[in-house]
Amino acid sequence: MNRKPLIYGILGLLACSAVTALAMLLPAKTSPQTATATPLAGRINPVESPTAILAQATSPVPFRPRMMGMGHSDSHFIVMMIPHHEGAIAMADLALSRSKRSEIKQLAQAIKTTQTQEIEQMRTWYKQWYGADVPTWQPGMGMGRGMMGNPNNGNPKQLRPNSRPGWGMGMGCRGMMGTDLSALQNAPDFDRAFIEEMIPHHQMGVMMAQMVINSQRPEMRNLAQSIIKNQTDEINQMQQWYQSWYK
Repeated sequence: MNRKPLIYGILGLLACSAVTALAMLLPAKTSPQTATATPLAGRINPVESPTAILAQATSPVPFRPRMMGMGHSDSHFIVMMIPHHEGAIAMADLALSRSKRSEIKQLAQAIKTTQTQEIEQMRTWYKQWYGADVPTWQPGMGMGRGMMGNPNNGNPKQLRPNSRPGWGMGMGCRGMMGTDLSALQNAPDFDRAFIEEMIPHHQMGVMMAQMVINSQRPEMRNLAQSIIKNQTDEINQMQQWYQSWYK
């Protein structure tokens, strides 16, 4: 029995729930341009210019203690960004085995290398700062009071699934995440589908990085800036390829 479709489906579901919760935590000022996951489908123009994205994403974001888990935005970010990165790595693994273009394979390897390192770094920081391993993301986690400051007052050690599991798994998952691993795995034109999936996934990564761009920890600020810069550059590169290959 081939278990890969099941594995990819689970990763997509977990990452989807993560970014849905994070979107609820982000300030309302966040630009929808960086979050909209509109499939390209021959009309590639899902984002503004890379310069505009970078300037917008690195702009100061007003801090909302009640919406950021009473000062624990760093812990929320780590818990949510790790499954988001894992989704990108799963797509990159598919590209390494299925892509017919060397450019896509090189990009996939870069994504896998960079985001694997970032996952390990975030796990290390979480252990150092909060004295615990990063909680395993569960569908529905963080959609209620546990991630909003009550009843745990934002304590990262006490994060737990919400009493309404599955909240966030329906409408909005495909639109916000822009990732369908099972469809990507079976896409007849893999390289085209990969670009159409990875661009909105990167857009969401940029949006998520805004959450900690003003973190009190320099490590988190540097990570956010790196994610924004790298993923904006990769969005630009993929747009250029798409226009060149599929125009």
